[in-house]
Amino acid sequence: MAFTFRLPVRYGSIDFARIVYYPQFLHFCHVAMEEMFAAVVGVTYPDALQKEKVGYPTVKSEADFERPVAYGEDLDMSVSVERMGTSSIVLVYEGRRSSDGELAFRVRNVQVAVDMEAWESTPIPEHHRKAFATLQDGGSA
Repeated sequence: MAFTFRLPVRYGSIDFARIVYYPQFLHFCHVAMEEMFAAVVGVTYPDALQKEKVGYPTVKSEADFERPVAYGEDLDMSVSVERMGTSSIVLVYEGRRSSDGELAFRVRNVQVAVDMEAWESTPIPEHHRKAFATLQDGGSA
């Protein structure tokens, strides 16, 4: 089951056309990942990086931009797990306009667990893996 939360669109995210500037959607995905970590994994992302010494940089990103999003809109963001390997995870991010439920964007990121001291890929820690599994179809909480 996907992790969801509401994200307000701030003034700094819009462009001259008065809609979200498309690179901001990728930033929204990172915000969603940080929110998911605290709520689902039970550790903040800064603590994962600094105390547990594991990070999840994106190594591949695919984005579909479906509908514009205006300043003042809220996005209902979701994060789900498409696939998990030994050290990689495919996270799918969706943002729906809260005003009408329409899909605004969908991003598929391949992210790799990295030992923050050695800066090498590392197996996904078991407590992260268990938490991530709850975000897969058929996952259990």
